[in-house]
Amino acid sequence: MAETSHKQPAEAWITGIGLATSLAEGPDAHWDALDQRRVNVDTTSFAPYIVHPLAPLSFDKQIPKKGDQRQMEAWQRIGTYAAGLALDSAGIKGNTEILSRTDMIVAAGGGERDLAVDSAVLNSDAQGDKPGLLNERLMNDLRPTLFLAQLSNLLAGNIAIVHGVTGSSRTFMGEEEAGVDAARIALARIAAGQSDIALIGAAQNGERKDLLMLYEFGDFNLKDNYAPVFSRGAKGGFALGSGAAFLVIESRAHAEARGAKPFARLTNVVADMSRRRAEGDVTASMQRLWGQLGDVHGDAAIITGATGAEPVTAEEVAFLRAQSGHPVRATGTAFGHVMEAQFPLGIALAALSLSRGALFAANDPSGLEIETSKAPDQIVVVGAGHWRGEGMALVEAVR
Repeated sequence: MAETSHKQPAEAWITGIGLATSLAEGPDAHWDALDQRRVNVDTTSFAPYIVHPLAPLSFDKQIPKKGDQRQMEAWQRIGTYAAGLALDSAGIKGNTEILSRTDMIVAAGGGERDLAVDSAVLNSDAQGDKPGLLNERLMNDLRPTLFLAQLSNLLAGNIAIVHGVTGSSRTFMGEEEAGVDAARIALARIAAGQSDIALIGAAQNGERKDLLMLYEFGDFNLKDNYAPVFSRGAKGGFALGSGAAFLVIESRAHAEARGAKPFARLTNVVADMSRRRAEGDVTASMQRLWGQLGDVHGDAAIITGATGAEPVTAEEVAFLRAQSGHPVRATGTAFGHVMEAQFPLGIALAALSLSRGALFAANDPSGLEIETSKAPDQIVVVGAGHWRGEGMALVEAVR
């Protein structure tokens, strides 16, 4: 009888980081901003709601054709820009041979509304205009192929067009958990040898009245005064942020063959969706996920995408306090909540920290974040969705 061959899972390296957020663009500028504890927050433009507006970008640098820029909504421009930064960072920008087999997994929301068209339709209906006017407006007021909300897979399509990423393409929907699954599936495919290299990530334009209205229906928005994530109290809420985070992840063998250097290793990604029917469900879910990560050292750091919304943030805090030996950093304090991009953002910052041999500065007065001078070898990225879904990733240094 022939002996069964058991192939070892391929090691996955993070070789490219693309960040464009409310703080800055690029890894170096982000590191400086985090070390200086900078926060870019707007309390007036959408008052009483708090948002973290996008830092100034010159979109021409990554999207050179004005026609391409014009046909994208803001979230697509932000994401396509950050994807280009990730490809640059990995050293594969313009390399058609590699890009033609680079897989892409994008986490995306439902897209942006055309507020002018929405308002016109509602006003016409309120004024009792002729029957059939809705269909007429849909046919005449919207651009060809689109409807009242942008298609979710247009971000992946635009990245393919602008940057030539033409391997397999997947778009996941499902708010924060979509970002978790983008990383989880990319890692699984690379580990199994089904993929050599992948581009993953997400983008959000948080400066949108329609999005603020949507989340206000669920009483999720932070209102009136800005505060760090863990200092928002029982009523809490998230401050939407504009930004995008993209990563190039590839097998170690593929990276070494082309001479690429890693920021860090993506070792494991696990996900869950607790029922959230009883107090403590989220805490229990996160404890289970922690146990599934593998060998987490006692001095590992934690980067969390905690939203600030309640009651989920309080339950996450209960979990974090149980891991009291691990220094914690919350991305929501500096970046706001970028929804689908929150988990990829956490992985990007973990990889950046590990590559620099340091954890960025604490920026929360609640006492949950503490300073540390230790160089971390492991960082656990944690995410609990404001409504559903929990996830964790183990990111490790490559020495």
